[in-house]
Amino acid sequence: MDIHQSSNPLTLSEAPVVHYLQQTWELAALLRASDIHFEPFENSFRVRLRIDGVLQEIPPPPFEFKEQIVSRIKVLARLDIAEKRLPQDGRMNLGLKNTKRLNLRVSTLPTLFGEKIVVRILSTDLANLNLDHLGYGLADKQKLLEAIQKPHGMILVTGPTGSGKSQSLYACLNLLNRVEVNIASVEDPSEIQLPGINQVNVKERIGLNFATSLRAFLRQDPDILMVGEIRDHETADIVMKASQTGHLVLSTLHTQDAPSALVRLRNMGVATYNLASSISLITAQRLVRRLCMHCRTPISVSPQWLQELGLQSFKGQAAAQHHFYSAQGCSQCHKGYWGRIGLFQVMPITAALQRLILQNASGPELTAQAEKEGVSTLRHAGLVQASMGITSLSEVLAHTDVA
Repeated sequence: MDIHQSSNPLTLSEAPVVHYLQQTWELAALLRASDIHFEPFENSFRVRLRIDGVLQEIPPPPFEFKEQIVSRIKVLARLDIAEKRLPQDGRMNLGLKNTKRLNLRVSTLPTLFGEKIVVRILSTDLANLNLDHLGYGLADKQKLLEAIQKPHGMILVTGPTGSGKSQSLYACLNLLNRVEVNIASVEDPSEIQLPGINQVNVKERIGLNFATSLRAFLRQDPDILMVGEIRDHETADIVMKASQTGHLVLSTLHTQDAPSALVRLRNMGVATYNLASSISLITAQRLVRRLCMHCRTPISVSPQWLQELGLQSFKGQAAAQHHFYSAQGCSQCHKGYWGRIGLFQVMPITAALQRLILQNASGPELTAQAEKEGVSTLRHAGLVQASMGITSLSEVLAHTDVA
């Protein structure tokens, strides 16, 4: 689907600001965009949508509208329209013509030529918060389900910004959300509102940070805690102790893979004995685009090259079991892709890994042990998805490191 030829085109030449923004929200919803970027430059005002992880430009408003557009969005998000020197964050809910409502998170940033605004479109569809929808394989899903059903311990989700970590955490919380348990989360900020869960937004300017919120949670008889991100030693220390004293803790880290999360926490100053006794499972993840089923084109791939890339299960005699495709593009998709799927590396902390943690083992040593226990790399997980025709090899190579 061409964003310039959609069934809901923007009529920019005579549209007032309110009309332009309304059509932008509707176009973003129609094309399933996750973010809208309003970017001022010296002589232009650019508007882009992030669709399936890739930014695509859409027709901009007239340049003279830029200040009015920024002010209108700030009013809707209940931000201070007079404050243009500092970043601001806000939220807003909007109704569309088709009765669908958008839950939007707004972030402003002062730049050389005015305030840039990024609007994130937050999903309100709780039906999508399930592990099957995210793309977990049967074996990995079972490992994760076993970990979240334990009465205590820590589950970490790692990956870069935009890799779907929050969706995985929310999917787990959605499974655990029962009237018999007390669940609390602290986030910066909350992306999806889950009925039945006590959610707190961090507000650093008034002293409401992760550590302060966690201490308060622990005085309110919690069963399950969700921490949006472990950023420092103080937060790490609190959640480690909570996981050792009868609480299930879910959180995220920014690391490249599952074994490196252990090294990162150790570098934060967390004692090895706390790491070994607290963490139940670590999962690393990436998001890659799904191939369009209408226009994907079969390609031939050398078995030797696949083995070099990391798909060790590919043998010449089994070539018929693998079907690789490339993206083409048609009226039904965006440049050959439609939607995204997760790649996962799920690593339970076994007795052997606990021993290595206590010995201050390096990242490569932890990785080698995990591979011995059947934990696949993100590259291998991606190649398996590509061999089933779900994504392309170019997507896997772009989002994963060498196996």
